Amino acid sequence: MLQLRNIIKDFGDRRLFAGINWHIRLADRIGLCGENGTGKTTLLKILAGEVAVDDGEVQSARCTTIGYLPQDGLVHAGRSLFEEVRSALSELMSLEAELRSLEARIGADSPPALLERYAVVQDVFRHRGGYAVESEIGRVLGGLGFVENDWQKPCEQFSGGWQMRIALAKLLLQRPNLLLLDEPTNHLDLPARDWLENYLADYPFAVVLVSHDRFFLDRVVGRIVELWNGALTEYSGNYSAYLVEREQRISALRAARMRQDEEIARIESFIGRFRYQANKATQVQSRIKQLEKIDRIEVPPERKSIAFQFPVPPKGGRLALELEDIEHGYGPLSVLRDVSLSIERGERVALVGANGAGKSTLMRLLAGCEAPRSGCRREGHNLNLAYFAQDQARVLNPARTALEELTSAAPFDMVPRVRDILGAFLFSGDDVHKPVSVLSGGERNRLALAILLLRPANLLLLDEPTNHLDLQSKDVLLRSLLAYQGTLVFVSHDRYFVDRLATRVIEVGSGQAVSHLGNYEDFLRDKAAGGDLSHSSERVERRQIAMAAADDKTLASSTASYEGRKEAKREERRRQKQLAELETLIEAAEQNLAQLEAALADPRLYDDPQRSRQVAEDYETLQGEIADLYQRWEALHLDETA
Repeated sequence: MLQLRNIIKDFGDRRLFAGINWHIRLADRIGLCGENGTGKTTLLKILAGEVAVDDGEVQSARCTTIGYLPQDGLVHAGRSLFEEVRSALSELMSLEAELRSLEARIGADSPPALLERYAVVQDVFRHRGGYAVESEIGRVLGGLGFVENDWQKPCEQFSGGWQMRIALAKLLLQRPNLLLLDEPTNHLDLPARDWLENYLADYPFAVVLVSHDRFFLDRVVGRIVELWNGALTEYSGNYSAYLVEREQRISALRAARMRQDEEIARIESFIGRFRYQANKATQVQSRIKQLEKIDRIEVPPERKSIAFQFPVPPKGGRLALELEDIEHGYGPLSVLRDVSLSIERGERVALVGANGAGKSTLMRLLAGCEAPRSGCRREGHNLNLAYFAQDQARVLNPARTALEELTSAAPFDMVPRVRDILGAFLFSGDDVHKPVSVLSGGERNRLALAILLLRPANLLLLDEPTNHLDLQSKDVLLRSLLAYQGTLVFVSHDRYFVDRLATRVIEVGSGQAVSHLGNYEDFLRDKAAGGDLSHSSERVERRQIAMAAADDKTLASSTASYEGRKEAKREERRRQKQLAELETLIEAAEQNLAQLEAALADPRLYDDPQRSRQVAEDYETLQGEIADLYQRWEALHLDETA
C-alpha cells in the first residue's frame, strides 16, 4: 500500500534516516518504537506527506487515503462539536445534499435519467453508511468521552486535550486506509483508552502508531518497528513479544560483535607485526583489504532509564488516612457527595474514572491541600505523606537550575547525595546546570519525582506520575513503586501501570467513590458483572474476605471458582437470550426495509410527491435503527467470544 525506498533525511549536520526501506501493507497494525529523539514523529510526518525527504522515494498505491493525528497543536473553532465532527464526512454530506435535491425535483413526469441517478446516489449513500451517520458519530463521540450535552457546544469551549479528541473523532469517522497516530492516548482517560483499543483492534485498514502506553501497544499492534541509528528493525508480535525478541537479538549481536572484534584484533596484530617485512608484503596487503571489507556490527547502546528506590518509610498506624461523609465542590458545583473512604497501611489504591470526574479533587482532599465543605478527614498514627500533583512540575522555579532546585528542597543531611539522585533521574554532566525553564515535559516530571526522594514518607499520593515518561522510565518507576514499603494512592491513565500496581481500584464518578478489590482487570470484570463494594460495608467485607482466606484458602478458592462458574453460566444464558431477541428484531426490520426498497424502486410512487418523501424518510429511519441493532448484536457477540 505504501513503501519507503532508501529514504534519507538530515537535520543540520545530523543524519536522522540513513537509507530507510519500509513496506506498509493494507491490514498492518504497527507500533513505531525508539528512544526519544530518534525521529519517530518525523517519520510519521514523512508518511503523511507533511515533511519532504532529502533523498529516496515514497511510493503509495492508487486510492491510498492517509489520516494523521499529531501529538498536539490542533484547534477547532467556529462550529458546534457535532457539526465540526460531521464536517469530516464531506463527501457523504455532498451525497446527502444531492439526494435531497433529487427528491425535491422528482415528480410524476420525471425523466428516467433523473430516477436512475437518484437510485445510484441512494445506493452509494446507503453503501457508505449514510443512513447511520448520526448514530456512528454518536458512537465515536461517546467512546471518546463526550456526552450528548456536549454536542451543541462551540468547539472553542473545549480545552487542548478535548481538542485532540475532536481531531481523533474526525479521523476515525473518515476511516482512511492508512491511519497514523502520534501518541493518541496522551489526552485520553482509561475508559476512552479502552474504547479506542477495541475500535482500533477492529479497524479494517492499516494503523501505524507511536505510544508510551505498553498495554495499548499490546492490545492494538501485531508488529513493532524500532527506529535506531537511522535504520528500522522489524519485530513480529506485540510490544511484550518485542521486548523478549529484542533482548535475544541484542545478546546475539553482542556475541557476534565480540567475535568480530577478536577477529579484527588478530588481523590488526598480523598487519602491525609484519608490515615492514618484504617477504610478507602480499599477505599484509591481503589482510588490509580484508579489514576494509569488514562490515562493522553495530550494537544498540544500553538504554538509559531511571534507577532509584524510595527511602524506607517510617512506620505508621494500621489506618493511614480516612475520609468520612465528605462533600466538596466549587461554587454551585458539587464534585464529591457523601464520600467515605479508608486507606489502610500497605495498600496500593488506584483512582480511576473519566476526566473531570473528580479524581484530582479527591487527591487534593486526601493530601490536605483543600478542606472539604462538609465531613471530616482523619490522619492515621504517625502519618508522613508526600504528594505529587498532576501539575507538580509547574511549581518548580523556572529561574533555577535542576541542581539548584533539588538542593533547595533537600534536608541538610541529604545535600551530599543531591548529585547522585539527579544522576539516577538521568541528569548527568552539564544537564544538572540546565535551567528548569528549558527542560522538556519529561525532564520536569523526572525532576519533580526526584524531589519526592528527599524525605521518607509512609503515604505517597501520586497524581499522574507517568505523564511525559517514556516506556522504559515508566517500567522502572513501576518496579520502584512495587518495592516501596509504604502506602500508595495514585492516578494513572496507563492501563499496564494500573494493572500491575493496584491492589484496590476506586471508581470516581457522579459524585461518588466506589471501591473494587483487585487491579484494573478485576475492576472491569466486577463492573461487567454489575458488582461493587458499598462504602458503608467496604472495610467489613474486606476483613471478611481476608479472614476467610486465612482460615481456609483452598475452600475459599474453590467456592469462588464455583460461584464464578455459576455467574458465568447465568451471564451466558442472558446473553444468548438477548442475541435471539435482537436477531428476531433485525429479521423483522430487514423485511420491512426490503418492502420500502421495493416501493422506492417503483416509478409510480413518485406520482405522489408527499408519499414518496414519507417513504424515503421511513427508509432512512429504518436504516439507522437496523445499524443500531447490528451494533448491539456485534457488542454482545464480541462479549460472547471474548
